[in-house]
Amino acid sequence: MIGASSFAAPLPGLDEYVDSVELYIPKLGVYDGRTLDRERLFSILDELSTCDLETSIHAPYFADVPTYPSGLVVNTAAMDKQDFRLMEESIDLAAEIGSQAVVIHPGIQGEDYEKSFSKMIANLKQLAAFASDRGVVLGLENKENTAPDNLCCDAEEVVRAVLEVDSPSLGITFDVGHANLTCRGDCGLLRHFARRFAEHVVHVHVHDNHGKCTGDYFGDAHLGLGAGCIDYTVLEELSGFDGIFNLEVFSLDDVIAGRNKLDEIFP
Repeated sequence: MIGASSFAAPLPGLDEYVDSVELYIPKLGVYDGRTLDRERLFSILDELSTCDLETSIHAPYFADVPTYPSGLVVNTAAMDKQDFRLMEESIDLAAEIGSQAVVIHPGIQGEDYEKSFSKMIANLKQLAAFASDRGVVLGLENKENTAPDNLCCDAEEVVRAVLEVDSPSLGITFDVGHANLTCRGDCGLLRHFARRFAEHVVHVHVHDNHGKCTGDYFGDAHLGLGAGCIDYTVLEELSGFDGIFNLEVFSLDDVIAGRNKLDEIFP
């Protein structure tokens, strides 16, 4: 199944070209600070009901950029009650509309790596238990190691986190673009990444980059497929995966081009 993020285009436009939409909570405009605007959310869900689209959810995460709403910053390695409430609202939404996965980010490393990692695991266990009670699957996304202090960039580190949480409600969101940055554009290393993840993958993010830290966002440009250096036949390593390949790109043109590219790989 091929999907696209909600920030790529209005829902009716996406409905023409993909099978699923990832409701990207931080950019959906449904929060006033940390308060959920349920009227605004219901309006979006009403529009969604007129489309033939499956869904996934992207929960709030940690970002230190001016374009990200400060009220929705969540570091999964250092969560308080309000952070848990924000994440639980995304999980509840997924349960309500039958979303296939909720994407969550790993935390940010503090001064002590193991302490940060352990706190993240404890928080992920609590989120996974909450999701399990609602029949929701979480996908822990691998991050790029070109940005400082990200946890869960290396394939082994992400797998370690999933195994330590040890819940059927937590798998991996394989972000191919982030993995390409961590692998510095080396296709062989990227294939190893995919093979290591394969049995744990519940969701996939697809976008392109040049495999190096250039420009804004530490090289994480979220380019359309073919605009960077990724060989997307690497996705063939995910044998048996039947979930959503979500195009995490910024325009409908890139969605259409990405759909065509994925249709070539998976005819």
